[in-house]
Formats: sequence, structure tokens, C-alpha cells
Amino acid sequence: MTRSALGLLLVLAWTGIACDDAPAPRGGAPAATTAVPESADWPLHGLDAGEQRHSPLAQVHTGNVSELGLAWSYATGTRRGLEATPIVVDGVMYATGSWSIVFALDAATGRELWRYDPEVPRAKGRDACCDVVNRGVAVHEGRVYVGTIDGRLVALDARSGAPVWQVQTADPDLPYTITAAPRVVKGRVIIGNGGAEYGVRGYFSAYDARTGELAWRFYTVPASREGPHEHPELELAAETWSPESMWEAGLGGTVWDSMAWDAELDLLYVGTGNSSVYNRSVRSPGGGDNLFLASVLAIRPDTGRLVWHYQTTPGESWDYTATQHMVLADLEIDGRTRKVLMQAPKNGFFYVLDRETGELISAEKYVHVSWASHVDPKTGRPVERPEALWAEEGAIVAPAVFGGHNWHPMSFHPGTGLVYIPAIEMGYPFEPDPDFRYQPGAFNTGEDYAALGESMEGFEEMRGVICGRTRLVAWDPRAGSKAWEVQHDSSIPGGILSTAGGLVFQGTERALHAYDAASGERLWSGSVGIDVMAAPVTYSVGGEQYVAVLAGAGGAAGLHFETLAYENDGRLLAWKLGGQAPTPAVRPRQQRTVQVPRIEVDEATLSLGRRTYGVHCMRCHGGGVVSSGLLADLRFASADVHAQWDEIVLGGTRAGDGMASFADLVSREEARAVQAYVIERGHHDPTVLERLAGWFARTACIPVSLMTD
Repeated sequence: MTRSALGLLLVLAWTGIACDDAPAPRGGAPAATTAVPESADWPLHGLDAGEQRHSPLAQVHTGNVSELGLAWSYATGTRRGLEATPIVVDGVMYATGSWSIVFALDAATGRELWRYDPEVPRAKGRDACCDVVNRGVAVHEGRVYVGTIDGRLVALDARSGAPVWQVQTADPDLPYTITAAPRVVKGRVIIGNGGAEYGVRGYFSAYDARTGELAWRFYTVPASREGPHEHPELELAAETWSPESMWEAGLGGTVWDSMAWDAELDLLYVGTGNSSVYNRSVRSPGGGDNLFLASVLAIRPDTGRLVWHYQTTPGESWDYTATQHMVLADLEIDGRTRKVLMQAPKNGFFYVLDRETGELISAEKYVHVSWASHVDPKTGRPVERPEALWAEEGAIVAPAVFGGHNWHPMSFHPGTGLVYIPAIEMGYPFEPDPDFRYQPGAFNTGEDYAALGESMEGFEEMRGVICGRTRLVAWDPRAGSKAWEVQHDSSIPGGILSTAGGLVFQGTERALHAYDAASGERLWSGSVGIDVMAAPVTYSVGGEQYVAVLAGAGGAAGLHFETLAYENDGRLLAWKLGGQAPTPAVRPRQQRTVQVPRIEVDEATLSLGRRTYGVHCMRCHGGGVVSSGLLADLRFASADVHAQWDEIVLGGTRAGDGMASFADLVSREEARAVQAYVIERGHHDPTVLERLAGWFARTACIPVSLMTD
């Protein structure tokens, strides 16, 4: 067994025991009223500009939520991940599906009003680290704004779906992508981008909502140590980077998700992402905080100038982005009301910041954290543990690269005073690649993916266990501790909605669930049949309250953690009291068999294939050549596919299906070696040790709900 394989098993063992006991539930859910406006919209991504995601609607409440029934469903026509928050304005729902497709529906019936396909070149899927997803649109003054996977910002007419204008926000020849929902602030559309792992430089931009003209752009990392710098803030940032930094890798810091806005303070809050090349000794030899990676930035929306910043993970080395959902609220702390910004970024600490000044108020662990012992309240800096540094020797670190909390939105309930977090418990084995060299367009983190891929061989039975489990955590931001939690038997987290009816809604385990906001008791479940990642919304039309959510697995979790037993036919579903619509049927995933005979191949070829697959193929087609089902499981590729192997891998003949050419990264010898490795994995019969590893993995996770730290 390799060291990476042993590390992976230790991660699994840790997963089964790293669960906190939840404190006793808080009592006193807020009183609910059945009064509901004739119409109530969900006009912004977070319902309000402060992104609280808490609805004042209470027609559906703790006493009658069990009477919810499906009102309508809509087939999105997609089979990849769905992450969007629907926007509801004047009885019309606007949402997005895979490949940045936009659709408008009658919010009371689900009837399609129009559909817009930006016709993203499918080969662009190669540049999407975590599926071809989109988190939604912005609607403003009769227009709908959407960012596309290929880096465009498009303005559509809200009535017809016809394009009004579009701009290319990023160089189409570089591996930039857009998956985030735009925000509109003071007549400007704010949008960032993703792609850090592939070697890009992070920035976000503001465009005139009427014309699409660029108003300003803020780069999150410098292009060089000496300059010239595009704006003054980069002079400060440059001082925190080594002169020998890997400038050619772009350095990262992409703004790929969360923003919030305080109109009173006139501050736009933006979260920045991870480094380009995780390994800090390679990225910035000699150290440095590497601003503005993994930071919260407070920006003047008129000018794009920085007012303050707070870096959650200085010298970021573990993919610990601070792009996660930010919530603005006013809290009474130590006897006085504070205007705060709250965030649970990937690094596992829940931060409460003064949103006027950026001052740290508190930072406490909301999941198991091994990379740092605590955050120093005086300096605001984390105290790192040396054993979590992996530049020279591998280390098992928690949270994993997927974070203690990822993009899935959380919610703040003013009545209970709690923040509800879709949390993830997982450790991850980092292994440095001793032969790493930067390759434009490749997945450049500095990790030894060949070793990681090898460690997953034979662990077919571990899928769905390897990632640990997800939780709904009710967090008290004043006390800095959990009020209660619900542990899920799923590795795919779902976003959160809370309501004045004393309810918290979350999708997980192939259903939408409603919980008592005060205690965490599950009060209702609506079957969906497929996994839910997106956050629900609620609105009213014709005096009836609806709860709606997009369903469809995908993203990082859906691509890597689960073996789906169903065909991932995306859908949007809405419930109301007394709803009678039938639940859409789910197609079971067909069992497949190996289509080609085993071939004789030498160990050197298999070794080359294993390494090449780990570096370039594993992130889409699965560790150990075991796919989740969203993308092709290459073990079962047809004889025709194998006959056309070089044309597909190197020639790009299936680029229209999302399988771009890899001729710029993979030689013909390597492509043939991957083919031999794939065939060998298809015929692989697990050894006794591998079967034991699968048993150990399952056993380690059985007592998750019973164990404590």
C-alpha cells in the first residue's frame, strides 16, 4: 500500500470520529403568522443586498409545513450540476442550468416563458474545475444578466429573453470561466471569474448595466513585483510576494462567487479565492502573505477603490478560498450593536468582522480544523500548525480542499440569531509533486495527482464514503459555538433558506427537507429523487407561498464523491400548501459492463498511463477510473471509442460533447498508455487488501452520528 493510500485510509478513519456533540437545542421558535402578501418576490441572489437569505413569509410554518405538496416541476433539459438560486420578479422566475442556459418561467405554474442558450463552446468544459455550473442571474430594470462559462457577460431583455448586449470579460484564449451570479450595485453589474488552478490572474469588474461599458476593474494579485501596477492597491499587495514568485502562473485570487453590499456604508464586499499553485514554496519562494489571496475586500462601488481588507488565510496553501457566502447583519455584541460581516470560508473558521473597519470580532472553528490551532484575536492571524505544511513532505489536513463550507449558501435567521451552515467534514492527503513544472492550461496545484490517483485504485466500494459527511450546522455567532446540528448520510451538501415561519429548508439525500429553526427537528421531507445542491427560495403569487429549488447533482461533490444510482435529469420544483402535482419519475442508471478484452501490457506503460490519468483525467472521470455517472466511466467505453481513442483524446473529435483535445498536454505515447491503464482498470479484480480497505472505509463512517471528537 502506498503512503498516499495509507493517508487516504487515515482520512476515512478520521472522518468517522471527528464529529462534535451538539449543544442542547435552543427553544422558542419565533411565532408565525399565516398572513402572506398577495405577491412577494425573491429579487436578489440573497433576497436582500446583505445576503441574509431569510424570508419574512410565514404562511408555511412549523405547524403546517407537513401539508406541503408539489405544486409544479420543470425539466431543465440538462444532466450536469445545477447550482442556481432562482430569481423571482413580478411573478416570473429566472434561473440558469448547466452551460449557462437561462430560462424564464411562470412562478405559479412552472410554464416556460422563454429560454436562452448562449451556445458556449462545449470544449470550454475542460477549463471548468468543478463542472459546467452556473449560480444564477441578476435582474435589474427589465434586464436579466448572466455570466457564461466562456467568460462573457450577457444582458437579456427580461420579457423576451433576447440579447441586448454582451461583453467578453476575460481573454477567451486563457482558461478563465464564470460560474457566479452577477450582482447589480448602483447601476453597475459586478462580475468575477474562476480558473485559478489552471493558471490565471484574479480580478473582478464593474460594467454599466445599460451599455455594458467597463467602469472599473480590480486585480486581486499583482502581475509582477516591480510593476507597473494597474491600481494603487497592488503596490501594497506586491510587497507580500517574493520577487521569485511564479508570475507566469497568474497567482490566482479569482473572485468566483460571493459578494454583498451595504448601501448605508456604500461598501461592496468581495471574497477572493485560492492561490495558483497551492504549494507556497513553489509559488512564492521565501514566503509572504500573498495578498489578496483568500481575503475579504471592502470596495467603493463607484470607483473600485479598496477601503479595507481582511485575509483569512495568509500565504494560502490548501485551496482555502474566502469566496464563500458572506452575510451582513447588525448584532448586539458585548452590550452594543455592531454592523458585522459573517463568513464561514473553506478554512474551517467562522468569522465575525466589523464591516465598517474590517476589525476581527471573533473566529471560531465550525468544523474539525487541523491546519491551525486558533486565530489570534489580537493580530487576526491564524496560528498554523507545522505538521499541516506539505511543501516538503505529504500531510493530511482538515478541512479538505473542498472546505468546511463551499459555495452552497448559508442563511441568517434574525429571530433565532443563528446562522445555518451547510458544512462538510473531511480531511485530505496533500502530497507534493517532486517533478512539478507549470504547464499552461493544466491543473497546476503542485500536488502529486499520480500518487493520489494510485491511492484510490481498488477503492471502488469507498465512493460516497471517502468525502466524509455533510451537516446542517446552526451556529451562534455571538457565542462562537454550535447551537445544534443535523448530520446527513450524504456527501453532497445543499444550500439553505430560513423563513419567519420558524423553518430552515435544505436539500440533501435526494429530497428537500424542512427543519425547526430553533431545535433542528426535521418536520417535513419532499421527495425529489435526485440530489439537491442549490439553495431553495420562497415567494408568493396570488396569495400563496411557494418554496422552490433546482435539483441536479454535479459540481465538485457530485463529480467525485457519489456513484449516482439515477440518471441526473435536472429539474426545478416548487411546493405549496396542498399541492397535488405528481413527483417526476426518476430514471435508474443502467448497469454497464466492460466492452473490450484485456490486453497484455508492460508495467512501465501502466505506470505512465496511471500517472497521466491522475494528472489530466481523474478530476472528470474519477479516481481509480470510477466515475460518478455524470461523465463517462471509461472502464465501460465501447469498442468504437477505443478504436477512435487518439482522435478523441488528441484530435478533439468529441469537443462538441465537452471532451476537448488534450494534444497540448498529452503525447500520443501518454494517450495510448492511458488507454491501456483504463482497460486494465476495467478488468481489475480487487485484491483481499483492497476489499478490506473498502470494508474499513464503510465501517469507519457508520458511527458518524454516534461518535464525538
